[in-house]
Parts: sequence; structure tokens; C-alpha cells
Amino acid sequence: MWRPWAKSTVKIHDTSSSPFSFPTFKDIQNLCTEDHPSSHIKKCSSIFHRVRVANTFLRSLALSLPEPKPGPGPGPENNAYPTPNKTTAPPLQQQPSITIPGTDKRIVVYYTSLRVVRSTFEDCKIVLSILRGFRVLVDERDLSMDSSFLNELNQIFSKGGGCSQKLTLPRVFIGGRYMGGAEETRQLNESGELKKIIEGLPVADSGVCEVCCGYRFILCGQCNGSHKLYIEKAGFKSCTACNENGLIRCPSCAV
Repeated sequence: MWRPWAKSTVKIHDTSSSPFSFPTFKDIQNLCTEDHPSSHIKKCSSIFHRVRVANTFLRSLALSLPEPKPGPGPGPENNAYPTPNKTTAPPLQQQPSITIPGTDKRIVVYYTSLRVVRSTFEDCKIVLSILRGFRVLVDERDLSMDSSFLNELNQIFSKGGGCSQKLTLPRVFIGGRYMGGAEETRQLNESGELKKIIEGLPVADSGVCEVCCGYRFILCGQCNGSHKLYIEKAGFKSCTACNENGLIRCPSCAV
């Protein structure tokens, strides 16, 4: 009933070297072949090597590029390597000769405490932090607290021959002499020149003013901060003792 056992004449390929030996599974065999750990390490090391070589090449290329030379007009020779449009502050010697009379023994800073323009607020904050660190008398004139400081600043620059463009804040005066804005103050502080300029100025008292709590302004005592006074025959009139916000400068910490 059963056929006698006989050896098959079909040759079976040796599969010890690979689980797939048929030609149709060549692609699957390549995909399923696992990478040897040593080969994986070699690949990673070669990738890092190429990255190091590329970075070295880019650094050497940047150092070898010539600096752009400004020209009278646009052209390929003037704009071969354009640089970002960044305004740099002029040297201290080129600053306009602008002074404030009666401020020879202190620092005067025109700034704003409003956060409307973040860059301006941050510049004012940094400059005040730098100047307060020297613990000298600083006359802080906040334009957001009293608009008369803006008129005062415009008059100072118009009399001193300053630029007629819109003034930016902050503006720093040391010993009555105009020093510049935020960028000039940072440069002087980093170079150590600011410390030399401030030397000799009166030292400020440590601590916060107990009257105004460091705000430099208090409510007007005549109108109680309303900026309005009632007169029986004339009715309500604006208070002349305070500013438009009903504030007066603190008599305790005002310098």
C-alpha cells in the first residue's frame, strides 16, 4: 500500500549561512540581515568624523573671508559680503557736546518705566542697574511719571546742537556731560571707563527711601493727587503744584 522509501533526487541547498536562499528573497534577506556591532560603531565614528571636518572647514572659511569695505554706492565690489543692518554707537569722542547746568556732582538719567516698548524698557532697566551698582547719586527722571521731563530733554538737545530726530531712551548724563544711551553705557562699563568717569561723585545712601518707597514721586498735598482744585468763585482749576498725574517729586530722595 505504501511506496517504498527512496532517496529524493532533488538537491536541497545549504541554508546554514542564510535563512533565505531563494533568489526571490534576496531583498528580504538584505533587509533582515542584522548589522554587526563593530560595523555600527564604524559608521557612527565616520559620521562624527565628517561633522568635525565640515565644522573645521567652515571655521577656516569664515576666518579667511575679507571684511566688507563700505563704498559710496551699491555695487558688487561694495556688497560682496553683506553684513546685518546693525547700528553701532559712535565713540565717546564723537558724541555731541551736550551738558546740563547744575549737575556736576551727580548722574542724570532720562528713562521710562512703561513696558509699552519692550526693547526700550529693557534698555532703561539695564542702564539703571549698571549705574545703581556704583552706589552714587543718580537723578532718575522718569518720563512716564512726568511729561515735563520730555520737554526738558528736547530743550537740552536742541540747545546743545543734538540731532533733531526723535529721541530714544535712556539718555545718560554724568557730571553734567552727555554720555549716550544704552549701548554707550554698556560699552563704557565693559571697558572699565565708566568706573573711572564716576569716581569722585558723591556716594548715595544705601536703602530705599521711606517716603516714596523708591518711586521718586509722591501724591500732591494740595490736590491729593487729583490735579484739580476747587475755587468758590472760579470752580475747578488745575493744580499748579503738581504734574498732570497729580504727583510731585519726593523731597526726601530728590537730588
